[in-house]
Amino acid sequence: MSAAPSPGLRLSNHLAVRMTRHHLHYAWLVAALTFMTMLMMAAALGLPGALILPLGKEFGWTTRQISSALAIRFALYGLLGPFTALMIGRLGARTVMLAGLLLVGGSMALATVMDSLWQLFVLWGLVLGIGSGMTAIVLGAAVANHWFETQRGLVVGLLTASAATGQLLFLPLAAALISAHGWRAAVLPVVIGTVVVGLLVLLLMRNRPQDLGLQPFGSHPDSAAQANAANRLTDADQLTWRTPFAVLRQAMGVPTFWLLFGTFFICGLSTNGLIQTHFITLCSDRGMGAVPAAAALAMMGTFDLIGTIASGWLSDRYDNRKLLAVYYGLRGLSLFWLPQSAFSLSGLALFNVFYGLDWIATVPPTVRLTNQHFGPTRAAMVFGWVFAGHQLGSATAAYGAGWSRSFWLTYTPAIYAAACACVLAAGISLLITRAPGGQPA
Repeated sequence: MSAAPSPGLRLSNHLAVRMTRHHLHYAWLVAALTFMTMLMMAAALGLPGALILPLGKEFGWTTRQISSALAIRFALYGLLGPFTALMIGRLGARTVMLAGLLLVGGSMALATVMDSLWQLFVLWGLVLGIGSGMTAIVLGAAVANHWFETQRGLVVGLLTASAATGQLLFLPLAAALISAHGWRAAVLPVVIGTVVVGLLVLLLMRNRPQDLGLQPFGSHPDSAAQANAANRLTDADQLTWRTPFAVLRQAMGVPTFWLLFGTFFICGLSTNGLIQTHFITLCSDRGMGAVPAAAALAMMGTFDLIGTIASGWLSDRYDNRKLLAVYYGLRGLSLFWLPQSAFSLSGLALFNVFYGLDWIATVPPTVRLTNQHFGPTRAAMVFGWVFAGHQLGSATAAYGAGWSRSFWLTYTPAIYAAACACVLAAGISLLITRAPGGQPA
């Protein structure tokens, strides 16, 4: 006698039937839940950048000390990527998402009572890094692969854009709360958000369309792609903790892996680690208050939301190598401009537009190139290792820019170094070979 379905599964089945009657696929609800989960991770990762000055003022910690803790979270956020793919394969996306939300919400809540630097390293370096790493971009790529047979590029773009939306929603609010009530008050919206999203995931998230008797969006029951998906379901049971390392060894023999790893290292170097972490402090050094600086960062998030979704659409239609070259080139030019902007309204507006449009626009082409070169079976884990490169770059910039401010009393050398690296990444992108079935030039 089979066990009765859980209340959550019954609710999901009921919703799936109702959505089908209205010509909607449950995959879009799964994508929305994934978006909200990744949004909360982005908010939690971005918030400490707004707290560098308040933490330093209250506890006497230097920018370099705080940046060191934040660098650890970036490194763990990336290094967990391949193992996140493994955990999703063995435990399911729902369990992984719930665990990540619990760790992140707990680390943010406990930080309000910390009083020592080692506690910052544990909570916002170790725990926040592990929790956010379990629900990083690799999660979005896995959900897109499991639930969508068509429009994957667009879905990856939408899910990746959650980082911009998290920044857009939470940073201006955080800056206002810091000014009015102190930094601890700014942590509470993130804690509450993780609880709410966690409850929604618990009730409505399902690991695969087969759990509800559905096929992936855009698929046909008799298609070869559907047969491949069924094989991947079986293979997931054979995954072990050695599998990510076996996949890495195979990928390391392919030159394209190193080109994608290198460009994504520079992507992290020039975004999360530098601007996301240090922009508000940089603006403060130039005489701008925390609230308008957070508003400027949110403005970048608005343009990034547009740019990343557009990039997902473009990645389904054009040569992804050339898209990456354009994105990195524009980012490099915008970073060269930033120190020259005088941090005036018009100068920062120009930077916000060009930098914001391609902040995370590099993700959909990188995911698609990984899929093309390594195939659907290995793509999630290979991208996990490529994403590890992104976060190692973020950690390098988070620490390096903090060191630059502490040693040289300015962020300018770090900004120019990142700009030069972006120009290099634009050239490297064009060295990637075209995979079989890739887009025409």
